[in-house]
Amino acid sequence: MKLLCHSTAAVLALASCAIAQDRPKELRLGLIGLDTSHVIAFTSRFNEKDGKNHVPGGTVIAAFKGGSPDIESSASRVDGYTRTLVEKFGVTLYEDIGEMCKHIDAVLLTSVDGRPHLVQAKAVIAAGKPLFIDKPLAGSLKDAVEIFRLAREAKVPCFSSSSLRWYPGVVDVAKADLGELRAAISYGPAPAEPHHPSLFWYGIHPTESLFTVMGPGCQSVVATDSADTIVVTGSWSGGRIGTLHGIRGGKRSYKVIAFGTKAIAEQSSGGDYTPMLREIITFFNTGKPPVSPELTLELYAFMEAADESVRQGGKPVSIAELLKKNGWVK
Repeated sequence: MKLLCHSTAAVLALASCAIAQDRPKELRLGLIGLDTSHVIAFTSRFNEKDGKNHVPGGTVIAAFKGGSPDIESSASRVDGYTRTLVEKFGVTLYEDIGEMCKHIDAVLLTSVDGRPHLVQAKAVIAAGKPLFIDKPLAGSLKDAVEIFRLAREAKVPCFSSSSLRWYPGVVDVAKADLGELRAAISYGPAPAEPHHPSLFWYGIHPTESLFTVMGPGCQSVVATDSADTIVVTGSWSGGRIGTLHGIRGGKRSYKVIAFGTKAIAEQSSGGDYTPMLREIITFFNTGKPPVSPELTLELYAFMEAADESVRQGGKPVSIAELLKKNGWVK
């Protein structure tokens, strides 16, 4: 009887060990740039294990403060968010990104200002840590191209996206049975920030929704704008048309609508950061980005081409030529 008990115990112990080995480890996460409300929203979902929106698989334990004194929304908020992370969540601050990377498994680059992203990303890539870059990917298309080039060269997993890509309502439209997709319209807030291409700052959100539905293949862009509105029309392969209506003044809301040969699908619900954070944890564990660099750069080229078209009085701007001009080689 004792022999049977010992054998059973041994089998259970081995099974428990196997389950533990199969279970993904709790990742140690680091943040770069504490000047956005995203750092509190992200950290609470990772670290508050009993929260209703808890995202398992990672804990934020370290951060690099950052901040941009010439952007008011950064300078006025970075100290408060930093204090919350330290006092409420016990996050350790580091003055050097490379040193922080010695103590973590993966990085979320959250600086609200896209301009320092290239320099900050370089330090993470040099350390070989998987990297998620929050919007905007960079302060220019040229910098965005360089980030992905460096990551590819170093074989470091890297991706960037707006959270709207995983809003249930956007996903429903993207997956709807429409027959053949012919066109889509996405609208949403697009206030500009003078240090960035006009759509990078906030127009990235409705642009991400548009590309979630349309997919890759945008060939050229035509844009017109006013004080309150920017309208960007993209010509996709196969004769498809994607339109972005960026709202700069007046009532602001989000919606994407897709037009097919059999049906029309309209976004009917919103969402939050939780689905994107789940994707990020999966990405950190697998090294496989849920959004390819090629698609993300096409999306950012779309936004930068909009400004160029406006500067040229509404002339079409080629996406392929703009990417080539900024150094992207597939």
